[in-house]
Amino acid sequence: MKNIILNTDSYKSSHYLQYPAKSEYVSSYIEARGGDVEASLFFGLQAFIKEYLLTPFTQNDIDEAKAILTAHGVPFNEEGWQYILDEYNGYLPLEISAVPEGMVVPLKSPLVQVVNTDPKVPWLTSYMETALLRAVWFPTTVATVSYDIKQIIKGYLEETSDNVEAELPFKLHDFGARGTSSEESAMLGGMAHLVNFQGTDTLSGILGARKYYGADMAGFSIPASEHSTMTSWEREGESDAYANMVEQFGEKGKLFAVVSDSYDIYNAVSNIWGRELKEKVKESGATLIIRPDSGEPREIVLEVMKHVYEAFGGYKNAKGYIVLDDSVRIIQGDGVDTEAIRDILEILKNEGFSADNIAFGMGGGLLQKPNRDTLRFAMKASAICVDAEWRDVYKDPITDVGKRSKKGRLALTKEFETVRIEELGERENLLEVVFRNGELLKEDCFDEVRNLAYYTR
Repeated sequence: MKNIILNTDSYKSSHYLQYPAKSEYVSSYIEARGGDVEASLFFGLQAFIKEYLLTPFTQNDIDEAKAILTAHGVPFNEEGWQYILDEYNGYLPLEISAVPEGMVVPLKSPLVQVVNTDPKVPWLTSYMETALLRAVWFPTTVATVSYDIKQIIKGYLEETSDNVEAELPFKLHDFGARGTSSEESAMLGGMAHLVNFQGTDTLSGILGARKYYGADMAGFSIPASEHSTMTSWEREGESDAYANMVEQFGEKGKLFAVVSDSYDIYNAVSNIWGRELKEKVKESGATLIIRPDSGEPREIVLEVMKHVYEAFGGYKNAKGYIVLDDSVRIIQGDGVDTEAIRDILEILKNEGFSADNIAFGMGGGLLQKPNRDTLRFAMKASAICVDAEWRDVYKDPITDVGKRSKKGRLALTKEFETVRIEELGERENLLEVVFRNGELLKEDCFDEVRNLAYYTR
């Protein structure tokens, strides 16, 4: 599955026969054309370049592609691919420019620009659309969803908390690994989320950030139970199951999470945790994180919060909002998406509770629900050089103005103005060359990506 010649759509194989005579270069760009947010957080291109473009294809790859595509019923450009192998040793003669990873960029701005560097292979630019667009849209969309939620949580912390900077990095935890379509999806989406937060149970994301961005340890987790480890004690042993969690993980200054809705969440909170084990929890010096895992989140979280406050007590912070006793917190990881998080935090605020008291876990809504249409991602050709003369290339369908594409070779200024590269003048172009002819020219480390995302809010 690593043959770059076959990492495309079938119909791309016939496109080398469709360009005008004497075509030399094709320049294309990738953008997020719309969505429910104002900007996207660009991320993920470097991982694709390192995994797929820094290793040359081989004669065996050409032979495999020829056999498959001709049997599949489409033409195969054997001469073109053989030329790239012979002249470039199997490295793609492409130049890829992109905005810095981690940058928050207004929608409808070019994020990536691609052009072939050899006039004998003008077809190569658009041939790479499938792989390049997929490499960009998914991690960028997940990073954007995560970033948008971060801004929501940050707003409520600023209203209701005395400890915004300390609390924020761990307020959204990635629970999404099992809900993704593949381990690679979990890796890409998992590390995209980690651009914004540091809480995750998606180990693939940790490994991706380490492999592609040099992050020693990009995220953290804590000991936590699941229903099997609790219900295996049987209903009569529910209290013993919880007590065992305290005994195993209740160390001073540590956190541990316990799913507590296997039977009756309110009994678990008020009687088992709040009476039988209350002193055991407090004496441990750890923080117990109670996890409801069923019911309508907008209703359940408030009710659980009230029961916890009644059982464990708390105090009012400098902003006048209730903070639970330091020995206990809540995490909601079932039925969570962007709107649910906003609604829950608003409900809690209106009831006088600080956002300090709750964290969220997000699974499929974070790593699987986003699709290419979430931000309306597209890659389009915008210029072609024919017989040494550049021409504009664009589409402007009368049935959908939202699909109108850009014209010319593009640049993006620091003010996020899209201009023709000929009109850039002395202004800085945010589209920096990151790859050319098999070489990675600019490498970002994970901390740099995180810092850029943080400071371009």
